[in-house]
Amino acid sequence: QVQLVESGGGLVQAGGSLRLSCAASGHTFSSYSMGWFRQAPGKVREFVAGISWSGGRTYYVDSVKGRFTVSRDNAKNMVYLQMNSLKPEDTAVYYCAARYDMSPEEMVYNGMDFWGKGTLVTVSS
Repeated sequence: QVQLVESGGGLVQAGGSLRLSCAASGHTFSSYSMGWFRQAPGKVREFVAGISWSGGRTYYVDSVKGRFTVSRDNAKNMVYLQMNSLKPEDTAVYYCAARYDMSPEEMVYNGMDFWGKGTLVTVSS
């Protein structure tokens, strides 16, 4: 079992920055690849960024490349999403998710095993 809790969402102006955090519990956290997903009102849930269990491989959806950075600290059981140059179209509920031994690229197509409850990010114009 891996339990996930997101934090760091809020209201920010376009061009600003936020850092989302995901706190994980479970003694096998370091064996799990982690991903960030988002769901905007009226749209399906979308993959945003993924990171391998070691932190050595990352992958991003094209719309956030160069603006978002995913990282993890296994010693602290934490994963992060640094979001810079935010745009109104980034407004969504952001979810942290975990899957055992999956490459970040595969997260676009395959399901995750565990999900957090989400944190809302609102970007004003």
